[in-house]
Amino acid sequence: MSIAKNKAIVRRYFEDCLNQGKMESVDELISPTYVSHYPAGYDLGGGPDDVKQIVSSVRRGFPNVHFTIEDFVSQGEKVVARWTFHGTHDGNFMGVAPTGREVVVAGVAVYRLADEKIEEVWLSWDVFGLFKQLGVLAS
Repeated sequence: MSIAKNKAIVRRYFEDCLNQGKMESVDELISPTYVSHYPAGYDLGGGPDDVKQIVSSVRRGFPNVHFTIEDFVSQGEKVVARWTFHGTHDGNFMGVAPTGREVVVAGVAVYRLADEKIEEVWLSWDVFGLFKQLGVLAS
């Protein structure tokens, strides 16, 4: 698969799934054998259902969430996206009751693609910074 095609798939994941909450796109873009490597080692079972749980959780906590790809690099079967998300904390997220605070959170994800689907991801994002912005942690 071409580098341009891989980048288009990941870009569509950000726009359709994360920004618009189109769960039907998850099934089109995520492999049934998808594996995630999230911070703190939590496991949501893999496959498209893993992604649906994450997307739903983020969109419940931040209904107006918008992800922006800041840098986008691809080589071979991998695509790296450095991103930020902006949103207002209007719902429960990671055990934190709504605060109404606006946040900006940064992260980096490395996606591995196969057969025109996202097969695997390694994700790192600023959880500490999010909790500081929500007022859960002292500065």
